[in-house]
Amino acid sequence: MAGGWSRDGAVGEQIEASINEELERMRARARPVGESLTHCAECEEPIPEARRQALPGVKLCIDCVRERDAGFKSRPGFNRRGSKDSQLK
Repeated sequence: MAGGWSRDGAVGEQIEASINEELERMRARARPVGESLTHCAECEEPIPEARRQALPGVKLCIDCVRERDAGFKSRPGFNRRGSKDSQLK
């Protein structure tokens, strides 16, 4: 059933596109790339061999990762429809 200017299935496609975009963003952030560093890129402390083997491509020590993650704030969602309410905020 189409509503207004949208065609059948348009809302479902928008929801699916939003979910796929967020999943790709999360996957890209989760995986370190390249070769592991022997020393932290932030504080230059040695990274233990066990951590480098467990997470190939690791660049930060555990303390720096914890500090970075503590400051992480989730992004608010957005309204793809561009309704009047979303434009007024």
